[in-house]
Order: sequence, then structure tokens, then C-alpha cells
Amino acid sequence: MDQMAEKYTEKIQNIIRDLRPELQELSEYIYEHPELGHEEFLSSKAHVELLKNHGFEVEYPYLGVETAFRAIYKGEKEGPAIAYLSEYDALPGIGHGCGHNLLGSTDTGAGIALSKLVDEIGGTVVVLGTPAEETNGDKVTMAAADTFDDIDVAFCTHPSDGYYTSGTSMAMEAIEFRFYGKTAHAAAAPFEGKNALDACLNTFNNINSFRQQMHPSARVHGVIKDGGEAANIIPDYTRAEFYVRAMDMPYLNELREKVIKCAEAGAMAAGCTMEWGHYEASYHNMITNETLSKRYNQNMKLLGVEMQEEERDSMGSMDMGNVSQVVPAINPYFEITNGKTVSAHTVEFRECTKTEEAYEGMEKTIAAFTQTAIDLITDSTLLEAVKDEFNQSI
Repeated sequence: MDQMAEKYTEKIQNIIRDLRPELQELSEYIYEHPELGHEEFLSSKAHVELLKNHGFEVEYPYLGVETAFRAIYKGEKEGPAIAYLSEYDALPGIGHGCGHNLLGSTDTGAGIALSKLVDEIGGTVVVLGTPAEETNGDKVTMAAADTFDDIDVAFCTHPSDGYYTSGTSMAMEAIEFRFYGKTAHAAAAPFEGKNALDACLNTFNNINSFRQQMHPSARVHGVIKDGGEAANIIPDYTRAEFYVRAMDMPYLNELREKVIKCAEAGAMAAGCTMEWGHYEASYHNMITNETLSKRYNQNMKLLGVEMQEEERDSMGSMDMGNVSQVVPAINPYFEITNGKTVSAHTVEFRECTKTEEAYEGMEKTIAAFTQTAIDLITDSTLLEAVKDEFNQSI
């Protein structure tokens, strides 16, 4: 960290101390009002009102998505554009079991904190409200709509049971197969029918047979959503939904084509026809910008936090992957569980979002995000290195 950036350390801490009550109130309000993806009307409005109160100009709704927003604070001096991505969707049944109430408050808080400094140091702060991460994530929509064309670097974070460095995630396509046959009486004249359920079951069996030839890191898993109407009627329509996942886009593209062939063969064997399509957005794999991640980790260390590399033999997918393919990005994790191992998507994890440990993690993450942004704004060599790595990775 150079001297120009280091002098802002105390200012950042003072800003965060003043912001803490508002951010805690925001997180707890969203906790008390959990909303599913694309239904986050109260949650997105709460973020927008807070950002407006701190001088941001807000476009809301954004890109035709009712619960998305784009908030901008432009400093008095020219400089890089730094984006923070806020999530606020909940899970069915258990509310904020993934901690997005705290996630969004942290990223919005980081944007507000940086906005207090860019009039002096230059630059532009962008806070993006990104709905529906758990299902049909709108970071995908934003990445495809050139939202990041005028942004230099993008940050997102996530609550966890440890302080983990930004890593990777699996590329994923959400594919549905629709099978069409012909009805018949299942007892009196089954030979007159074409069984769409057989076509669907054949597909599952074909995919299971294919698993031996899949790369061990790949994942294909699905469910039957429509399986027929009655046991004595040969079904003329069935539908199955699958997630197809791989560690990178080239292998995902290869895997998708082979899974589709499994469905084609299943339909053919049953004398049926098949159509396929996407039922949710497809997520690309996360490409962490290691230059950016290293600086963030160093800034966390100055706050007394040693970031760890998460050891795991499996992982999920996230729409931040699409962002990382169009702009340098990181997605680190911060601890909210007070040293305990608590799985996300649980009631226990949800309750951890309201603890003092969670808010301490929020404060440290905001401080490191803000300091890292200042480093980028005040050190053109660092920003150039981040962009060089990005250009070489895509």
C-alpha cells in the first residue's frame, strides 16, 4: 500500500463507524421481510432509498427488471469506475438462509463508504442491485446487456463460516427436456400409445450410463416436473429439468451436447419426439482476478484477518461468474459464524446473520473493499496489472 492510499485508513474506519447503524438496520429489515427472486420489492426499495440518501443517482427499475437498480456516484475528479454488486433475494421456506440480507448491506455499504472519498481522490462508484441470484440471476442479464462496459473493476462478497479468498465456481446450464408422445388406454390398448414417460425415464438412464465417461468434476442432476396424469393413461407429455455443470465453459459446451444426445436417444427409443430449452439463466464459471484478489487479501491482513483458501472437492454455481468474464472481478467470503462450521441454506446460517460477529465481518469487508478501491484509484500501475491479467484470462 502506498502512502497516499494508506492515509485513508482512519477515514475509512470513521466512515464505517458512522454507517454501521444504517447498514445493520437495512440488513435486519430485509431479514424480517424475505422475498424470493424477482419479488424483492421491499428489499430493493430499501437499498435504493439508502443510496439516494447518500447522494447516489439511481435508475430503478433497471434493464426492465422491476427489482434491479443501478446507482451511481460520480466524484468531482476523473478516475476509474468501481462497482459493488448487491444481492437481496431469499430462499423458499427458510428466508435468508444464504445471508443475502447481510451480503447486500455489505456491498451497498462499501459503495457508500467509497463515495465519501471519491470527490477527493477521483473516480466513480456504481452499486448494482442484482436480483434472483438463487434462481435466474440478473447478473447474467447485466453482463449480457453491456452494463460493465464503463466499469473497471467489480466486487461482490458473501457471508460464510470463514474468511475465504475469492475462488472459482462451476459453469452451469439449466436445461429442460420436453417429450411428446400419444395417449392411449394403458390397459386396453397400450400398443396404440407412445409413452412420453418412457422417453423421460430413458433419458435419466442414458445420462446415468454416461456418467462413467464424464469428467469427475462434472455434475448432471435433474428432476421430473411433469410425469403424466393418471396411471391408466399412457402419457403424451412429460418434462424434466436438469442442471448441467462443469469447471469451465469449453467442457460445459461439450457436456451439454452429450446430455442432449441422451435425451434424443431416449425419445427415439420410445417413439416420441423431444424439444429442449433453458428454464433459467446459464451461469459461467467464476474467473478470479488474482492480482486484485491478492491486494484485497493484503488489505484484510492489515485488519487482522488472514484470508484462507477454501478446500473443497465440490462447489456450486453463481451468476458472478458471468460478471467475471466481462470485467476484472473478485468474490471473497467473510465469516459470520464465530468459528463454527455452519452450512449455508439452513435456518442456523440465517440466524448467524444477526450476530455481532456478522456485523464485525461486514465492517472488515467494507473496509478492505474500500481500501482496495482506493489502491486502484490512486495507483495506476496496480489497475493496469489487474486489467492485463484480465485480458490474458479471457
